Amino acid sequence: MTPPDGSLLVAHDLRKSYGPTAALDGAAFSVHPGEVVAVMGPSGSGKSTLLHCLAGIVRPDSGSIRYAGRELTTMSDTERSALRRGEFGFVFQFGQLVPELTCVENVALPLRLNGTPRKEAERTALTWMERLEVDDLGRKRPGEVSGGQGQRVAVARALVTGPRMLFADEPTGALDSLNGERVMELLTDAARSTNAAVVLVTHEARVAAWSDREIVVRDGRSRDMEHSA
Repeated sequence: MTPPDGSLLVAHDLRKSYGPTAALDGAAFSVHPGEVVAVMGPSGSGKSTLLHCLAGIVRPDSGSIRYAGRELTTMSDTERSALRRGEFGFVFQFGQLVPELTCVENVALPLRLNGTPRKEAERTALTWMERLEVDDLGRKRPGEVSGGQGQRVAVARALVTGPRMLFADEPTGALDSLNGERVMELLTDAARSTNAAVVLVTHEARVAAWSDREIVVRDGRSRDMEHSA
């Protein structure tokens, strides 16, 4: 797959094995700023491993990942951690909110970890919570809100630092269809409005329908559906 000009993140020939099992076997990927790309495939196909490699969480055994002109695979752990704190945002299937913190404290957490003063961080957090329609939940804790509300809080947390890349791993997997649709609508609208690129891992066609392009991963190999015959 030849990536189009202007790609923000490009991966070539990614390989990753866990013992004798090949999770990735020559996978490729590209995404533009402001583009939503769905990564689809059956359970065990390698799609989550691909996301973790693209996000700098897991280092591939071989292959290249270039983000904004920089080679991700040769960065130090400290450099990749800095990217994940500042330029990458993450949304997981179960939100992974900190139960001891209020919702506004959860959303503000990435800013606080980057050294932003509490009041400023919480002001920015509330702006994003309003955008995601959960600003009335600021003082509640995650255990006091519904699954759909909690996932919107998680999306606000992922976007609060103004990331250039948003990685969403089965973001509606724990939600009913109505809540899932609303989360995807708000997530994609918010990301596009800030020109963030989105990597969306899902096995659901209705979730992938929110993307601009689909890449199918099967047996560790990727296929760009837009450029397939």
